Amino acid sequence: MSSKMLKSVMAAALTSGLFTGAVQAYEAGDWLVRGGIWGVFPESDNLTFNLTPRQRVTLDVDDGYSLGFNITYMVNPNIGVELLGAWPFKHDISISGLGKVAETKQLPPTVSVQYHFMPSGSIHPYVGLGLNYTTFFSEKTKGALQGASLKLDDSWGVAGQLGIDVDVAPNWFVNADLRYISIETDAKVNGDDIGTVKINPWVFGLNVGTHF
Repeated sequence: MSSKMLKSVMAAALTSGLFTGAVQAYEAGDWLVRGGIWGVFPESDNLTFNLTPRQRVTLDVDDGYSLGFNITYMVNPNIGVELLGAWPFKHDISISGLGKVAETKQLPPTVSVQYHFMPSGSIHPYVGLGLNYTTFFSEKTKGALQGASLKLDDSWGVAGQLGIDVDVAPNWFVNADLRYISIETDAKVNGDDIGTVKINPWVFGLNVGTHF
């Protein structure tokens, strides 16, 4: 599913929610649990390096999609603490002029503090700021790098967040969530450091949630 399709589905879901009339207020001690489909969209031209002394190339990490979830505990009606988790995302890695040369999987658990602007009513927008830890694993090389060893180091970074919950039934809501996460990883091929891969993705999720 492309980012355009995700945004279209999000718009349709939120629009339907606006006409349900369901209302639920967030209070201290409440839990919000959301789950749905998530996309990770890295910035382009993630790393430029010398493949050989005379060949300078660009490495790109493509988009990844997976199922994700988050759990928020409301400290008070406006402040929540959230944990983001997901099933692993898989990304293809390409080098300019050589095509796909590797793939990797990653998990990006993130802890955020959120501010909910409208804890009462049926629409609940919020912002968040948090800390992300991304671990890379199952790196595999292919194509021009077939047989080489690729290693991507784990990453720590800041994560910013914009989101909205729209009530659709008692204790149920639909959610749209957009984040920018600072993810940078040092890449090694056959033990040699080739540089820092600046992934720095936009992360978008469309979820169904429950409130209790």
